[in-house]
Amino acid sequence: MKRGILIVLLSAVVGGLTAYAVVESKTDDAQVQTVQTADGARFRTVNLSQDNWPDFTYAAESAVDAVVYVKVTSTQTTQQAPSSIFDYFFGIPQSGPQQRERVGSGSGVIIREDGYIVTNNHVIDGATKIEVTLNNNQTYPATLVGTDPATDVALLKIDASGLPVIPFGDSDKLRLGEWVIAIGSPYDLRSTITAGIVSAKGRSMPNYSGEFKIESFIQTDAAVNPGNSGGALVDKAGNLVGINTAIYSQTGSYAGYSFAVPVNIVKKIAYDLMDFGSVKRALLGITMQPIDDKIADELKLSSRNGVYIVEVSKSGAADVAGIKAGDVLIAIDSTKITTPSSVQEAVSRFSPGDKAVLTVIRDGRGKEFEVTFKGTSQETGTVSDDGSVAFYGSSIKAASEETLAKYGLKSGVEIVELGPGKLMEAGATEGFIIQYVNDHPVKTPQDVIDIVKKSKRAVFVEGITPAGRTGYFGFGI
Repeated sequence: MKRGILIVLLSAVVGGLTAYAVVESKTDDAQVQTVQTADGARFRTVNLSQDNWPDFTYAAESAVDAVVYVKVTSTQTTQQAPSSIFDYFFGIPQSGPQQRERVGSGSGVIIREDGYIVTNNHVIDGATKIEVTLNNNQTYPATLVGTDPATDVALLKIDASGLPVIPFGDSDKLRLGEWVIAIGSPYDLRSTITAGIVSAKGRSMPNYSGEFKIESFIQTDAAVNPGNSGGALVDKAGNLVGINTAIYSQTGSYAGYSFAVPVNIVKKIAYDLMDFGSVKRALLGITMQPIDDKIADELKLSSRNGVYIVEVSKSGAADVAGIKAGDVLIAIDSTKITTPSSVQEAVSRFSPGDKAVLTVIRDGRGKEFEVTFKGTSQETGTVSDDGSVAFYGSSIKAASEETLAKYGLKSGVEIVELGPGKLMEAGATEGFIIQYVNDHPVKTPQDVIDIVKKSKRAVFVEGITPAGRTGYFGFGI
């Protein structure tokens, strides 16, 4: 009896030592093993290395000095109301429009030692003065290098050197559940650090304004509040993986969801703004939609990944490459396509003239096509095959007799295609008939271009909207 008990105890000790030795030998690398018990049940065991435990001290300490506080001053004009009803009725003069300063704030990230700082476009939109305060409390006036409303990215420059920077990471390599930290100045609380995980990738949000947007956000549950905008999203290694941009909330404060622009998009935008002063955006030239059950059944697709190409723009990059309506786009180079937002994110990394291989499913088979991306617009004045003329990112054409008759006009120039550029930013719409430019009547696209060339500061356009009403828009040059 005693001998049996001794054997059991020795077996337990040996088993424990063996298990300890196995665990110790595996701590260098995270490993997953599937174990099957005697009764056939299966379960997984996970051994996590030391590196996989969430320790943010290095990332926080190395990145915090490169995140700045951005103070923005703008001017608002208000109309003063009559001081009393008697003043109003008896016509007692009132003071004119009143101007007052409005102060806002956000965050920014130093990306180069010589003073280039990335922030959000909405942080500095309308600013008359921008100041940047470093983590050591030094304050500098900042100049605006350029903005890209489509991605909500802006680039600032301060006159300084030897500044701390956050190295660029690779947002494509982020994994769901991976730990990240957000650094910024919410509610003027400077250098605030919060932690969370990557909740989703390739997120987009409803666009109620109708503006052209490129959205493929990294969603996290790191706490982000007003003032965090423009701040850094950093991985455990201290690399910049995103710029914190938005929250999803019914109260205006953090409610568990925050969104960041992936650094792979930010990097392209920032370098374009440095080099050219504007974004050189590639254009693929397709209209697309997600793969739903109906499309998957009709095309006998084995997966819902990819996008269905509804339309291909004539003479666009995709059309020239041989892509057709009805194709299913599943990859751009090595990037797998799952949703329309993933197409936007992939294309946004290219510049006009760059080449890529598009993989599509056509007639049940995979095919590859090499595409050369075109710019978002041809040079203003370039005539296309259909007779339309490129104009600041859009296309204009002398209105047809049928269109003129529809609106009871004798002449005019129609916006036949609206693309990213000055017209879109000014609120123009496709189908708008331009009648006057800077009070001069126009009959042909060349009339429009000639008048704009003579303009020194701004262009004012008057015409007829697609609804048949008089419309106006303007833009600076």
